[in-house]
Amino acid sequence: MNILEDGPSLIWGVICILLLVGSLAARRLPFGYVAKAGLAWIAIFAALFAIFSFRYEFIGIWERVKADISGTAGQNISGNAIELRRQDDGHYWLQVEVNGKPVRFMIDSGATLTAINANTAKEAQVDVDANGYPIMLGTANGRVAAKRGLVKSLKIGPHVIENHNVVVSENFGDTNVLGMNFLDAMKSWKVERNVMVLQP
Repeated sequence: MNILEDGPSLIWGVICILLLVGSLAARRLPFGYVAKAGLAWIAIFAALFAIFSFRYEFIGIWERVKADISGTAGQNISGNAIELRRQDDGHYWLQVEVNGKPVRFMIDSGATLTAINANTAKEAQVDVDANGYPIMLGTANGRVAAKRGLVKSLKIGPHVIENHNVVVSENFGDTNVLGMNFLDAMKSWKVERNVMVLQP
């Protein structure tokens, strides 16, 4: 808060409070009532003054809360670049629309293919080859069986990847992973100072 900039507002608020207290006192109301009413109005003016003074900070906090709720925390799309800030868990996360459904993915350059858990695949209507032979994948939890699938549309902001190959399994838990076949679909990608930059 800048005292010089907010000084006139503070003076105006004090004048309003003094006028209010003066008007209450002129009505010869009991002192206790005047004191309580005066304190209540002082609290109201103080709250309004604080909200006005720190409005930009409150806006920033609200934007962060919205990002956390929507799953886009640490994600910024600027022009043709997608910037991702490393999160507290040490990973990079990206909100993607899978066939129109918002899905949060962890980016893992150690994974060969994009991996989607069975629940997400069902909700996003991913085409899964149910009759094909399962493939065995090595994961952090050991080897798991998965089926091949195809995402018709993978959208990040204005950028769209069509007919993206994925693997689907009930053994992936709640996590969805964008693998190297997603990164290979980018024109370029790099990591600098805990920020991943994707160029679709």
